[in-house]
Amino acid sequence: MAEVSKQAEGFQQKLKGMGSDRKVKELPDSARTAQEAADAIGCEIAQIAKSIIFKLQQSGEPLLVIASGVNRIDEQKIEQLAGDAPGKADAKFVRAHTGYVIGGVPPMGHAEPIRTLIDEDLLQYDTIWAAAGHPKAVFELTPEELTQLTQANVVQVC
Repeated sequence: MAEVSKQAEGFQQKLKGMGSDRKVKELPDSARTAQEAADAIGCEIAQIAKSIIFKLQQSGEPLLVIASGVNRIDEQKIEQLAGDAPGKADAKFVRAHTGYVIGGVPPMGHAEPIRTLIDEDLLQYDTIWAAAGHPKAVFELTPEELTQLTQANVVQVC
């Protein structure tokens, strides 16, 4: 795999700073969608940990939901869990709060702390893959590492 981009290299340093020795890999093609990532990596789409940023409608705060690539997030469940309705976050909002572009948002290492929920369906896999700061960059980790590094609650999201 090719050398990593500046954004992916920055995320690699954040991972290292969190005590993780996982390596960021740059794919030859885009991994903006879970399907594209799974195809490029050669794993099941369900093993892709997609990071979706919502803008909570009342508070205006960001909420990150890390979901299995096959799952559609049930916004009513998220509202019950968050106590606030999730709304669409535009590209400017996502970049301002995470430091990353849509399609490259990693599950941790953001510009600011973001409340995070993890899809319980990800826990069934030995390894999962997540975005690493750039639409072509990914990294492999275990569900346990994801939970530890994000300090997030594991919930049912679909």
